[in-house]
Parts: sequence; C-alpha cells; structure tokens
Amino acid sequence: MSSTSGDGTPGRVLVVEDDPVTGRFLTYLLGERGGFDVTHTTDPAAALQDVRSQTWDLVVTDVEMPGMTGIQLLRQLRQISPHLPVAVLTAHASFDNVVSALRDDADEFLEKTVPPDQLLATVGSLVAKGRAARLANRQAVLAIGAHPDDVEIGAAGALLAHRGMGHEVSILTLSRGARGGPESTRAGESEMAALAIGADLYLEDLHDTSIAEGDPTIATISRVVQIVRPTVIYTHSLHDLHQDHRNTHQAAMVAGREVGRVYCFQSPSATVDFRPNHFVTIDDQLEGKLLAIGSFASQTQVRDYLKPDLIESTARYWSRFSDGLYAEAFEVIRDAVTASLSDAPHPPAAVGPTEGAS
Repeated sequence: MSSTSGDGTPGRVLVVEDDPVTGRFLTYLLGERGGFDVTHTTDPAAALQDVRSQTWDLVVTDVEMPGMTGIQLLRQLRQISPHLPVAVLTAHASFDNVVSALRDDADEFLEKTVPPDQLLATVGSLVAKGRAARLANRQAVLAIGAHPDDVEIGAAGALLAHRGMGHEVSILTLSRGARGGPESTRAGESEMAALAIGADLYLEDLHDTSIAEGDPTIATISRVVQIVRPTVIYTHSLHDLHQDHRNTHQAAMVAGREVGRVYCFQSPSATVDFRPNHFVTIDDQLEGKLLAIGSFASQTQVRDYLKPDLIESTARYWSRFSDGLYAEAFEVIRDAVTASLSDAPHPPAAVGPTEGAS
C-alpha cells in the first residue's frame, strides 16, 4: 500500500500517545519505514485543535491517557471531522474497550503488540480510505478580500462554521492595506487572524486603493483559485462605496466563474443596495469572530467599525432573518449545489432567501 497520494504527497498521520517512548517508536515506524508524514502529540486536547486547524488522513490514538481517553477523543473527532479515519491502539485490549470503540465508529482497534508490517499495512489502508472519503465529501472555501480585515468583518463567522464542519478554508487578501498603517504590521495581523479562524492565508501585494477590476487582479485571484480549487467563494458585494471592494468583486466573478457557489458579504462601506438573501447563524462562532477581528490591533483603535460592540450589534440585527441570536448576511450570486450549508453535518444554520431584506 503506497504512503503517497496521486500527487506524490505522503499521507498525514496524527499520533496521539501520552507515552513518549511509544510515541517516538510509532513516529519512526510510520515515518521512516512507512513513508508517512507523522506528527506526534501527547495531549488529546492539542490533537483536537490540530484536527480543527489542519488536514489529516488518519488519527492513531492510545486508549488510556490522562485527562481524556482515546474513546472520548474519538467521539469528539467524529463531531469535528466525521470522515476522518481513527485507529484506536492499546496495550491492554479488553472486550469492553473493543465494544466501546466500535460503537463509536473506530475504523480499527489494534493491540500495541501488532507486528510492524501489519500495522503499516493497516495504516496504509486507512490513509487511502481517508483520502477517498475526503475527496468525495470535499468542501473548500475561499474568501477573497481587498484589504486586511475585510474578510474577517464580513464572513469570519461563516468561515469558522465551515472549519467546524471539517471544510478546507483559505483567505485571499489582495493588498497589505498600506493606507491603514505599516504593511509589515498589517501582514502580521492578517496572519494572526487567519490562525484564529484556522484558515490558510494568501497575502498578495496589490496597491491599496488602486486594485483593478481586470488584470493583475483577475490573474492573482485565478492563480489562488487553481491552488485552492474552491467549491465555495465568499467575496465583496458590488454594492459598495469603496472602489477596491467593487473591483475585487468584478475580478472574483471572472476568476471564479466555474465555482458553483458564490456569496457576497457586507462591508462597512456597503450601500443600501446591499440586499442579502442568505443568512448564516453564528451564535457559536461570534467569540471566534471577535478574536479574529481583534488581531487587527493597529486598526481597532482608529476604526469604529472594528469595535466589538458594533460587530456584535450588526450580527444581532441580521439574526432577525435567522434562527439564532447572531448572524452574518450574504447576497447569493450562485448556489448551484442543491445541498446547502444547512444540509451538511453540524452546519452553520443558513436561512434564505428572504424577501425585503435590506
């Protein structure tokens, strides 16, 4: 069984084992002998965060660990990433452990005395299974903004909800926002915000206030679209006073013309013609959204629209079109996929279309 995919990249395996000696042995066996890309952690809570923020092909976990058992970890992993294969490994196999693991949908339950060749073969099969499931259920989200903090203001809640569903999330920021402060500072803040969301960041260097609707903007977005291969795009609305926002919208429509689902978020400079018909409940994501926006410390003291009370009150306003206390609003450009966010496992609650929203 090959440890690499069709593109030549090795399978990514996360080993959760509190015993450092066993952890080092598994890392050596799977990495050096098996050719897998292996990461070892002794902390199940850290493993959960790793799964939320990164893409994995397999998790191998011990059963008996302090603070959280492997079975408890398995249950939480199933909520975060339902299609991610999990192998439960223990030195003390018992009937109760086997039944509990299988009941909670472990893909394999193995004793630590399993022969190395058998373990490698099992891991190879599970990695292949995980990659096939991920491709079949793949959702990749690309959020495109003109300046640092644009995406976070308009769509951070929805992006966090996507991450919670196990979707790949990327942010493309076209400029470094030089008009708002030192580019190095704003770039660092963008990286912190992306980390808070669990998104990959593509930070470009187009000229702030001079972003064109044609090239090089279309070429820049097209390049990232080819890398990310998004199934969903979020970007600026055409109904916006800022020329960079409008031109980003126009360029994204061209570069993302083959993407089936495209939504436009609200910016502070949006006009009264911004008329959303898709609403995502973000009750569980509001705190994370405020954390991401708070990353832009150089701007929060000078831009009123970044203040937490305004972000919260805006989300509270749009909630009147959703089924929660807080929501983000989007204009639908295309929604070619029949199944919406509300049909996916553990979705962000989405309601729409709604007549008369303005």
